[in-house]
Amino acid sequence: MTAPGVAAAARDADGAVTAPGAAAAAGDADGVVTAPGVAAAPADADAVASAPGAAADEGATATGYSFAALAQRVVDGLGAVRLGPNDRLVLLGHSLGGVVALALAARRRGLPVDAVVGLGIKVAWSPAELAKAEELAARPVTWFGTRDEAARRYLRVSGLAGLFAPDHPVVDAGLRRGDGRWRLAMDPAAFAVGAPRLPALLAAVDVPVLLARGERDPMVTDAQLKELGVPVATLPGLGHNAHVEDPAAVLALLDPYL
Repeated sequence: MTAPGVAAAARDADGAVTAPGAAAAAGDADGVVTAPGVAAAPADADAVASAPGAAADEGATATGYSFAALAQRVVDGLGAVRLGPNDRLVLLGHSLGGVVALALAARRRGLPVDAVVGLGIKVAWSPAELAKAEELAARPVTWFGTRDEAARRYLRVSGLAGLFAPDHPVVDAGLRRGDGRWRLAMDPAAFAVGAPRLPALLAAVDVPVLLARGERDPMVTDAQLKELGVPVATLPGLGHNAHVEDPAAVLALLDPYL
């Protein structure tokens, strides 16, 4: 099961664990990245799939992006979820994907979720940050003359510069080509999704939730996560893209729930 920034891990009847991994994030613009063992995802204020028609009480914006609407798109795409008697379904989401994972686990959705792990969710948003997000959402798509230009832009805004070379195949997931030009994959309008209401999201979930962050992640602090009243894990030496820097450390967060 994959979603914008959401990966599912399940243990089957034989005890084997499958977990596509976690998602990479964009910083101040657009993009999506995948890596070996890492599911595709957008960042704190972005999304890949449009979700028009979200109701006002779901936090819908003028662009049609909302956390609940994104979660509903995942539900619609999944169809019926069938698990064996010994299977467990754990959602792992990074950044915005962590918020979507919480929305998916809401009791009203009725999905057989056993636990949620949210990594690198930005909890506190200042008025200036929200205004900047609205500004970014209003910008038109930027086109580049070459793949290399688009790739370098993508790596910079996603915080992945230095982790992947521009010509690495994994960068392809964050790019789109049209009419001989290149752009980043993300729809800039998704920045208008706004700030998540974490206390309300957590109150709507009946399963265990773990919130995690990389020790060097500048987007969220341990103190901010601890204020939410759920278990918190800090991954030493890692940043916002902890799942790219050390996938094994992130997947280990699932172990207590599988």
